[in-house]
Amino acid sequence: MKNLVFVAVLLLVGIAGVGLYRGWFHLSTNGAGHEPSATVTVDKDKLHADEQRAKDKVQRLEQEAKKKIGDWEGKAKEPQPQP
Repeated sequence: MKNLVFVAVLLLVGIAGVGLYRGWFHLSTNGAGHEPSATVTVDKDKLHADEQRAKDKVQRLEQEAKKKIGDWEGKAKEPQPQP
């Protein structure tokens, strides 16, 4: 159970780190007065654009893999010349 919690926290920290790096999230703080506050803003447009780009890349890689597999299958089916 302890390992599961550790993996979940590690996953959340990883997503937050990538999100901050890619610009999906913005943190801002306000230290005015006696009660400091922090605000997290999510850039949904950038998040969806990166999501679409990732989907396109996966589809392109899938097509390339299918083409290579088809080439291998074609070579395997060709009769080998006998000496």
